[in-house]
Amino acid sequence: MNASPLAVHDDGPEGVYTRGAGEVREWWRVSLSERANLFRIEHGHGDAATGKVDIDTVVDLDNLDAKLLKWRREGFAADAGREDEARAAEAGSRFGAELRLAAASAASARAARRGAHGAGSEVRTVRIGTVDVPVAQAALNGAPASQARVPRINDAYLFTARTDDIAMDIVENRRVMLIGHTGSGKTSFVEQIAARTGHGVLRANMNGQTTIGDFVGFWTVKGGETVWVDGVLPIAMREGAWLVIDELDFAEPSILAVLTAVLEPDGRLLLKERGNEIVTPHPEFRLFATANAAGAMSAYRHLYQGANLLNEAFLDRWRVYLFDYLSKDEEAEVLRRTLPQLPPALAPTLAAIAADCRAAFAREDLASAFSTRRLIDWAELMLRTGDAERAAGPSIYAKVSAEDAALIRSIIRHHAIFDADPGAR
Repeated sequence: MNASPLAVHDDGPEGVYTRGAGEVREWWRVSLSERANLFRIEHGHGDAATGKVDIDTVVDLDNLDAKLLKWRREGFAADAGREDEARAAEAGSRFGAELRLAAASAASARAARRGAHGAGSEVRTVRIGTVDVPVAQAALNGAPASQARVPRINDAYLFTARTDDIAMDIVENRRVMLIGHTGSGKTSFVEQIAARTGHGVLRANMNGQTTIGDFVGFWTVKGGETVWVDGVLPIAMREGAWLVIDELDFAEPSILAVLTAVLEPDGRLLLKERGNEIVTPHPEFRLFATANAAGAMSAYRHLYQGANLLNEAFLDRWRVYLFDYLSKDEEAEVLRRTLPQLPPALAPTLAAIAADCRAAFAREDLASAFSTRRLIDWAELMLRTGDAERAAGPSIYAKVSAEDAALIRSIIRHHAIFDADPGAR
C-alpha cells in the first residue's frame, strides 16, 4: 500500500483526523473497507467514539489522497500524530533539562581547570560579552616587543550576542574560522578581543601572491651567510601571538596542507626545509581564519572569483561561524558611539542605507559590498562637509563602477538623505 500525504502509520492512512475542540470538534475517521483496495471515511462532530456520523462513504486510494491533502489545508491533523508530538515534546523537554544540567557541570569543570592552571601565577581576565578571557602574560609583564603587535582598542566597537561562543572557543584554544561577506568585520572582531586582552596579532592575507615561503619560512643570504627566515606561522607559534589568516579560501593548496597538522589539538609544525625542526606552539598561540565563500557561504562563490573549495575534512578541523553584517540597530549604535556629534535620527537612516546596499550586493545588483568602515567614513565626511552627496564622492562613488554608483545614489535618494540633482553640483 502506498503511503498517503497524511499517513500516520507505516502501513497506511487509517486513523482519526480532527480540528477544533469540545463541542466544535470536527473529525474524519479513515478505516479499511470490507471491499479490497477501498477505504471507508466517516465524518462527524464532538467525540469520534460516540458522536453521530453524518457522512459515511467509500473511496479508493487516489480519492483518499486528495481528501487528505484537502483536510490538511483545512487544519485537520491526525490524533495519532498529536500523540506522537506530545511524546516528542515531553522527550525534548527532558533532553533540554538534562542538557542544561550537563552544560552547567561542564562550565564548573572548566572553571576549576582554569583555577588549577593559574594556581601560583598571576592570572587576570577581561570580560568579553559574558566570557572572561585571560590577559596575555606579556601584557602583564610589560614586554615592549610583544606589545608592538597588540592592536589598538576601538572604544566604539560593539560586541554583540555572537561574541560569547567565539570568546569561549578562544579561551579553550579552538581553531576558529569566521565566514561571511567582505567588510562584515570578521578580522576586526578578533583584533578587538586581542586589543583588550593584550595579545599580539599577526595577519596573513591569502591574496593569491602569498607563497608557502612567506607562510612557513625560507632560506636566504644575508651578509654572505645563509640564514633561515621564519614565516608568519612559526613566528606566531613561537611568540604566542594570534594569527589571523585572511581569505583562507584563496590560499594555495601547499599552505592548506601545512595547516592541516597545526589544526590538530596541540598540533605542531614540521619545518622540513630546516632539517625537520618541530615548532611546538606557545600556550597563548591562537589560530583564526576568515573566508568569504566557504561552507554555508559557498552559494556566493561566484561573487568571489578565485575562491577555492574547502572540503569538509578540512572544515571539520575548525569551529566555523557564520559572521553576518551587524543589524541595522547595532550598526546605528556603532555610528553613535564612533561619532557622538552625529544627529541621533540620522544614524538609523544611514544604517538602513547600508543594509539596502548589502541586499543589492547579495542579489548581484551591486558588484561591491558595503562595509561598516565605508559607512563610518561617509558619515565622518558628512560631518566635515555638511553635504551627504559631496561626502559620498570620495567615500563611496569613486570606489565603485559608474553603474554601482548610480544604484547606490538611488538607494540613498530613496531614504531622502539628499534630493538635489547631482548633475547640478
